[in-house]
Amino acid sequence: METPTETPVEPPGAGPVVGADGIARCPWGAGDPVNLAYHDTEWGLRVDGEAAHLERLTLEAFQSGLSWRTILDKRDNFRAAFAGFDADAVAAFDDGDVERLMGDAGIVRNRRKVDAAITNARATVALRERGGLEAFIWSFRPEPGPAPRTTTDVPTTSAESVALSKALKKAGFAFVGPTTMHALMEAVGLVDDHLEGCHRRGCAG
Repeated sequence: METPTETPVEPPGAGPVVGADGIARCPWGAGDPVNLAYHDTEWGLRVDGEAAHLERLTLEAFQSGLSWRTILDKRDNFRAAFAGFDADAVAAFDDGDVERLMGDAGIVRNRRKVDAAITNARATVALRERGGLEAFIWSFRPEPGPAPRTTTDVPTTSAESVALSKALKKAGFAFVGPTTMHALMEAVGLVDDHLEGCHRRGCAG
């Protein structure tokens, strides 16, 4: 995911923030309790399995143009609406399912993103012939780079996210631009963009 944002937005160049508990965190994860929990227990940690990777890929696409907090608040609803991100189940969705999803106030009701989620589930099923979604994504893992010192140092794209984006599009995926793919790489631990000094630095898979 893109480094999650929620008001108030930290100024450019912000470094780690020490919370009331005495622990230093990336600014976006130091305050709001939902973002803090996600920062401390999930962001940057490796996930396992096809469904977990399809979930993150889908949620990153739905996040585009919104705050990550919005997605976190709706995450359980997304899981219910998209059959726990079981690729076979979502790949079988038909026009009736699309209308059901567009009427579901518990998720982000964007027709292009809903269509992309179903397209990507079908592409995920097809990708099993090439080793599967998880292995495919992880084949683009870059070499570890220096720790970003401030939020200004955190990239939004990389050569690897551009390459992953192109490869996924070629494999039939949609809504997988380079920025969204860099966000995915951050979220599942391919890259570690926790700031230097953040207590979660070094947690990437």
